[in-house]
Amino acid sequence: MEATSRPRVAVHKFSSCDGCQLALLNLGEPLLELAERVDLVHFAEAGPFDLDTEIDIAFVEGSVSTPEDLDRIREIRANSRVLISIGACATTGGIQGLRNGADAAAWIAGIYDHPEAIASLPRSSPISEHVKVDFEVWGCPVSGRQMLAVVNALLLGVAPRDNADKVCTECKRLGYPCVMVTRGIACMGPVTRAGCGALCPGLGRDCYGCYGPAENGNTDSLSARFRGLGLDDSAVARRFQSINSQAPIFLAAANKAEAGRDE
Repeated sequence: MEATSRPRVAVHKFSSCDGCQLALLNLGEPLLELAERVDLVHFAEAGPFDLDTEIDIAFVEGSVSTPEDLDRIREIRANSRVLISIGACATTGGIQGLRNGADAAAWIAGIYDHPEAIASLPRSSPISEHVKVDFEVWGCPVSGRQMLAVVNALLLGVAPRDNADKVCTECKRLGYPCVMVTRGIACMGPVTRAGCGALCPGLGRDCYGCYGPAENGNTDSLSARFRGLGLDDSAVARRFQSINSQAPIFLAAANKAEAGRDE
């Protein structure tokens, strides 16, 4: 790439709801300013469409759920200098990952008259399970602020910052009272990574774990606290079986709770 050329950027969609792409589109004026600094060569939601071109930065939303997805992510990786997965679907398999514990073939046969026409992999899996991912942006959906920070870092030639702090740290910085302490609400904040600005606790609600597991999250301790608040084993498991249910630490916590084996 010549020093005078602008980086070529693509935004790709896999199995997802498009929410992370919308977060980028909803930036408004900052997105227009960004478009003056990069060449947006593929972003179907916004207009440009060129799936196969070689690019500098690929943003990938969504999980790998079909054989076609698997082939396409390998092609995108081969054509990209940097590949960044964005959102819960791309980083952990997303809400559709809840099917991973079920008999996918039986489930499809129970819904469709011609299940043989459905091309689906047995599992919904994150992008990193199939190709090298250079950086992950967590969230459901990601925020436009996150996306801008990542792009700006890459344009400056530095590694993007991964905020693996817990939502609890955001509550403290913003002066929000702890909903688990003050209201007795089971909250995932102590094991969930920051990035949302403590949106739900700021409204007096519990965190649902949208941004995935934080660094060094103590799920055993949190599960015990949930039981102290009156949740039974099944309810504790459901707290971890949500948007990021396939993140290893959340999956293990749910399995332990279902088995009633938490210490």
